[in-house]
Amino acid sequence: MARYRGPVEKLERRFGVSLALKGERRLAGKSALDKRPYGPGQHGQKRGKISEYGLQLREKQKAKVMYGVSEKQFRAIFAEANRLDGNTGENLVRLIERRLDNVVYRMGFATTRRFARQLVTHGHILVDGKKVNIPSYFVKQGQKIEVVEKTKNNPQVIRAIELTSQTGISPWVDVDKDKKFGIFTRYPEREEVVIPIEERLIVELYSK
Repeated sequence: MARYRGPVEKLERRFGVSLALKGERRLAGKSALDKRPYGPGQHGQKRGKISEYGLQLREKQKAKVMYGVSEKQFRAIFAEANRLDGNTGENLVRLIERRLDNVVYRMGFATTRRFARQLVTHGHILVDGKKVNIPSYFVKQGQKIEVVEKTKNNPQVIRAIELTSQTGISPWVDVDKDKKFGIFTRYPEREEVVIPIEERLIVELYSK
């Protein structure tokens, strides 16, 4: 499936939760979901009862939209999560949080995962001193993620770092805001990852 390129706030209204698709607008309380907390379209305010399968599918779609991954990518991540020891749902969250675009976002170098993905694909991010332009690259413990020198003065990057005073920085990364680099110190615990996703429903969906 091609990547969704329409108005992202419409997706948040459809799901009824903030998926962090709009950075500064969300922080300022100006997102479409804040203004119109109901589904888009003529019948958006009439929410019918959702079946068990519908709830499971909805959680998977929310996760895909939130992290900006395709169905093929998501299935591959789930397959790897299922192969690993431990709870499959927790493994799924840990794996998807290790994507390079997400780590750039978690370090505060971008206000949204979409902008973080652009930074990666356009060659603005270094991993251990080497340019990596693959958003799906899985970051390992101890790796250094750095904004390239020519991009360190980018107004959007600077603003994103300023906003971390409101949003905070994830506890599993160690960031030098002035030099614009961070270390992925460890894999996150599930309770540390605050996202509006019930991964249990996703596991149930894929286990049918």
